[in-house]
Amino acid sequence: MKHGEEKGSMLARLDWIFLFAVLALMGIGILFIYSASYRGDNEWMTELTRKQAVWAVAGLVAFALAVMTDYRQLADNAWWLFIVCLVLLVLVLFMGVKIYGSTRWLNLFGIQVQPSEFAKIGTLLVLAHYLSPPSRDMASAKTFFAVFGLMAIPFVLVLQQPDLGTALMLLPVTLALLFVGGVPLRYLVILGVIGLLLSPLGWYVLDDYQKERILVFLDPGRDPLGAGWNKIQSEIAVGSGGLGGKGYLMGTQNILGFLPRTVAPTDFIFSVIAEESGFAGAALVLGLYAVILGCGIRAAIRARDRLGRLLAAGITTSLFCHMFVNIAMTVGLAPITGLPLPLISYGGSFMISTMVGLGLVQSVYVRRIDR
Repeated sequence: MKHGEEKGSMLARLDWIFLFAVLALMGIGILFIYSASYRGDNEWMTELTRKQAVWAVAGLVAFALAVMTDYRQLADNAWWLFIVCLVLLVLVLFMGVKIYGSTRWLNLFGIQVQPSEFAKIGTLLVLAHYLSPPSRDMASAKTFFAVFGLMAIPFVLVLQQPDLGTALMLLPVTLALLFVGGVPLRYLVILGVIGLLLSPLGWYVLDDYQKERILVFLDPGRDPLGAGWNKIQSEIAVGSGGLGGKGYLMGTQNILGFLPRTVAPTDFIFSVIAEESGFAGAALVLGLYAVILGCGIRAAIRARDRLGRLLAAGITTSLFCHMFVNIAMTVGLAPITGLPLPLISYGGSFMISTMVGLGLVQSVYVRRIDR
């Protein structure tokens, strides 16, 4: 089969179950962003809801373009895309918009863009491209260190914003790519042991607010009216939802503002869902994520080449890590990190970058070799 020649139409080969789960989560996100930003003024659509609907449409366009683009051709330009991402990360440090003490956004033509979200895709592409050639010696220490050297550049730049949560998301994705690429397991085990031994030193490089988040996680009563407020209110919201929830627009923690309006539509949107739709609604969300993750794994298994397998596995790993950390944070099982919930949390850059990633998974799947 020639490069770019496919069997059957692209629509026929698309994973429609995957697409249904994606659309369902996007719809749930818009519904509960409305609830999280509702003020009781009977507006049929709040400002945040309108913006998220626009970002959802833009995300679907990005998804479609990613599916139609042959992932192999995109990977051929991975180095250029990676360089563009790095330039944007440098620009945000000097020209970025500062919000809540962090400089993470660039104002481009009146639209605030978060370069770190696109840097995750750019980094994944360049790492997958580097590891994909059959001639690449996966047992070579040179390969191992080259991969971590490439990842370290955006990691350090994102850390300077500061955005520890997003920077840390690059680590599991890199490890997943090395594992799927065939790096000897002993390398990963040794790296894990070294990481555990050196982890206490990480305390000394954290900012004060990051240290406080960890201390509050370990002791919620340390600052219940300050740093611990979001964590406590989130746990109350989730726990009070019961089996069926309090009803849409009826969540007291949310509507009465105990769960702060500044974070309810973004980092703590799962708390709003759990309070208003209960365990049943939360389980539905988790089930939809499980469908997407399962389809992502299937795409990786059925990929026609190592490049496709690496891309699908890396993007699926990234989605899982974001979902796991965000939900664990809202139920009190992880420190507050500020990582949004994929496809559901409010945010334009994150929505579009997520949809590009999911589109690449489908780009791999529609060009699979049928077995």
